[in-house]
Amino acid sequence: MSTQAFDYNEHPHRRFNPLLGEWVLVSPHRAKRPWQGQKESAVVEDRPKHDPNCYLCAGNTRSNGVQNPDYKDVYVFDNDFPSLLTLDVETPIDENPLFQLKPEKGINRVICFSPRHDLTIPEMEVEAIEKVVDAWKEQYLDLGSRDFIKHVQIFENKGAVMGCSNPHPHGQIWSQSSLPTLVEKTQNNLKAYYQKNGTSLLADYLQEELKRKDRVVIENDHFAVVVPFWAIWPFEVLIISKRHFGNISQMTAEERKAFAAILKGITVRYDNLFETSFPYSSGMHQTPTDGEEHPEWHFHMHFYPPLLRSSTVKKFMVGYEMMAEAQRDISPEKSAQMLRDLSEVHYKKG
Repeated sequence: MSTQAFDYNEHPHRRFNPLLGEWVLVSPHRAKRPWQGQKESAVVEDRPKHDPNCYLCAGNTRSNGVQNPDYKDVYVFDNDFPSLLTLDVETPIDENPLFQLKPEKGINRVICFSPRHDLTIPEMEVEAIEKVVDAWKEQYLDLGSRDFIKHVQIFENKGAVMGCSNPHPHGQIWSQSSLPTLVEKTQNNLKAYYQKNGTSLLADYLQEELKRKDRVVIENDHFAVVVPFWAIWPFEVLIISKRHFGNISQMTAEERKAFAAILKGITVRYDNLFETSFPYSSGMHQTPTDGEEHPEWHFHMHFYPPLLRSSTVKKFMVGYEMMAEAQRDISPEKSAQMLRDLSEVHYKKG
């Protein structure tokens, strides 16, 4: 039996994710299958600049009776329904190692990106996004300076399909007294690579991606957006800093401007892909705030969008993905090409 030449756009294969130490199954030939499964309702974006019934809009009263100020750009407040509390409680003792438990402390905050109810990041001006970046920096420093906070997770859930309960442009910041599971796994792999090679895993990875080009979507002087070699979600991307630093507080003023610009650049392309307000979950991975030196950490930001073929067909993580390992159909190289070829001008302005 003759052996065919490998084609990563046709042949099933597995790819290794060095950040998590896990594999993903890639089945690019399955992208050709007909779709008769569930379709989401098409999102119709026709929101007012100010919604009197929105608990995040400027001047409105939230469900707990607190009135929002008449804010003009970015507004941050403690989450009215936090997942973590600052209470000190005793640790229950159970001698059976199969029933481990430890109390977790933390502070949860909400960050409104704009007073405009009808905007999302891709429709905001770069200067307005810069103010969001500055607020993220301030929150990372403020929360991370507390002695019981070991990790600050900055993230955004955009769109109802991602479980977002309010369409007003906003994100969240969860800070806590332990390293979350995925962050700890990432740290262990980054540290092992750094100890072995004396260099940053993501710095070395990005240098190679910039040479190969086939998974690079966009770049500027300070950041690059790539569809990672090991991507799981159809149009998943990573924003990686070109300079090796660990967290947002270490960005120069020029890097913060460049970061804001590249955030707009990738999210505009997302919206343009299917001409819809593209849903995603995004989040930064950066240095833990445990007071230790972390030369292994390299600033990066994940985007996990669920849409697969159109604005109404999404990727489901079920069956094999839940029981065995992550799996994707369209190749990362094809996804990168599709995003790279899109206009940098938002479709609503085109």
